[in-house]
Amino acid sequence: MTGAKRKKKSMFWSKMHTPHYEDIKQWCRRRLPILEWAPHYNLKENLLPDTVSGIMLAVQQVTQGLAFAILSSVHPVFGLYGSLFPAIIYAIFGMGRHVATGTFALTSLISANAVERLVPQSSRNLTTQSNSSVLGLSDFEVQRIGVAAAVSFLGGVIQVAMFVLQLGSATFLCADFVISAMTTGAATHVVTSQVKYLLGIKMPYISGPLGFFYIYAYVFENIKSVRLEALLLSLLSIVVLVLVKELNEQFKRKIKVVLPVDLVLIIASSFACYCTNMENTYGLEVVGRIPKGIPPPRAPPMNILSAVITEAFGVALVGYVASLALAQGSAKKFKYSVDDNQEVLAHGLSNVIPSFFFCIPSAAAMGRTAGLYSTGAKTQVACLISCIFVLIVIYAIGPLLYWLPMCVLASIIVVGLKGMLIQFRDLKKYWNVDKIDWGIWVSTYVFTICFAANVGLLFGVICTIAIVIGRFPRAKTLSIKNMKEMEFKVKTETDDESLQQVKIISINNPLVFLNVKKFHMDLINIMQKENANNQPLDDISKCEQNTLLNSLSNGNCNEETVQSSSHDKLALILDCSGLTFFDYSGVSMLVEVYMDCKDQSVDVLLANCTASLIKAMKYYGNLDSEKPIFFESVSAAISNIYSNKNFNKLGDHSEV
Repeated sequence: MTGAKRKKKSMFWSKMHTPHYEDIKQWCRRRLPILEWAPHYNLKENLLPDTVSGIMLAVQQVTQGLAFAILSSVHPVFGLYGSLFPAIIYAIFGMGRHVATGTFALTSLISANAVERLVPQSSRNLTTQSNSSVLGLSDFEVQRIGVAAAVSFLGGVIQVAMFVLQLGSATFLCADFVISAMTTGAATHVVTSQVKYLLGIKMPYISGPLGFFYIYAYVFENIKSVRLEALLLSLLSIVVLVLVKELNEQFKRKIKVVLPVDLVLIIASSFACYCTNMENTYGLEVVGRIPKGIPPPRAPPMNILSAVITEAFGVALVGYVASLALAQGSAKKFKYSVDDNQEVLAHGLSNVIPSFFFCIPSAAAMGRTAGLYSTGAKTQVACLISCIFVLIVIYAIGPLLYWLPMCVLASIIVVGLKGMLIQFRDLKKYWNVDKIDWGIWVSTYVFTICFAANVGLLFGVICTIAIVIGRFPRAKTLSIKNMKEMEFKVKTETDDESLQQVKIISINNPLVFLNVKKFHMDLINIMQKENANNQPLDDISKCEQNTLLNSLSNGNCNEETVQSSSHDKLALILDCSGLTFFDYSGVSMLVEVYMDCKDQSVDVLLANCTASLIKAMKYYGNLDSEKPIFFESVSAAISNIYSNKNFNKLGDHSEV
């Protein structure tokens, strides 16, 4: 008996521990998304737009790599490496089709604090030029990139640890307005860091609390040392960049290929600087020597990890939050899904592995991602193609960038931050939707420019959580009435008797940034359940996920996407009697649900809405003004549906 039990137990454990081929295959596809999309890549439709986008992206990667390396207080060539290796790693492990990973202004600013603290400028004279060192650079430059690589390595390890602990979804604590304020404040910091190049002023490194104000104080104290040539060239570059990019944006539907004004400006300014010898004649600062090639990999100095742990946490959190926001934005725009935990793994590996190749901390950037949007990129192949051109720059074109004026490079960076800086326009929207969100945005921005991006992010998260905790006890979290299944039979002129399909969903909780994702998923689950119950078996076998709200579930089918086989039209009534308060994220989600349903020819009606909710939704989104959307009660909404006689099937009432 005992032997039988042992045999049974051993068979059980062998089944538990023996991996099956299908399990391994599924795990690989889940953790290596490139295996999912690469075999199905459509060369005919996607290769041309991806190639064009890749070329344009390479220009951005090179310019931002050079500038953000200098921003990170390391030699410019290391920025080129930071534009190459992280992009390759993310293309393999990342899920965002339009996310361009590489050097990032915010993470460069954070790592610069560690570089300047551990290897200050004053130690330059104590080091020597060494031909046996990395690419013939001085030991001073090698020590500096060692510190930046250590920050990248430890920051990536923290992100991988977040993946192991399944903390990727913890970013729901970061509301949209907090991320907006933090990135806008960080962009202001970056612009401030470029002022010395725009004006041609020699300035010592200034950081720490209120360093933002000390920089401008130093500029005004030394205003007489501004180089007129650098100022004029900066203004001319900014005007040309803004003008041409606006024209590209305005006529992008009429022209097939936009003008790569960044590349044209780099070539023209470098040639002019070389011909006129501006470096010696006018004292104009240039990029300087860019060595060829990629050095052999080397491990970051592990003995300084404890000294850079503060900056590593800042890089891990700020970089991931900003990158995930871009990935989720592109997923929402192009109707696909991203896994938060897979994203944190992808960005963690994009920091850990490149740190062995002398790379500074990396993340996704809004300017590069917006560039992929505008140039029509389809997949991560665009990023891989950009890596080919970055390699060409590293091995062939790099030395020609010696004459690139720093003021022109700074102008390109400042104009590239336009997408972040124009988020100031959102202040009017936040004020009209929820004044508390407006106050948190302003205070988060102030904390970011006064201290640092990670401090501002932490302050914003604490404020939003405190506000929600203070508001939730006063909120009606459950509806007193418990409405059961309701059926509405409507006779139409075309059918003898058909069942009118009306789904009534009662929202019984406040809708804020903490629970908008839960609300979204609950709504999807209800619609899928109802659709499965009402669908014929043949249709279910074709596509189990064919819901009437296809776009709400990211437009994907498990087996194959099919058109709705039913001729029924659905009405979705959202009973907002339990929605006692909301924030900007909540209004955004309601408008998104409305627009997605409208795209699927599903009418959405909102009942029992407060005046503030109606005002906020009308202000936020372009709602259909031809049809009434808001009603005093559920019965009034039902009466409106009955009078229109546009529906055929029966739906059940559900509660969230």
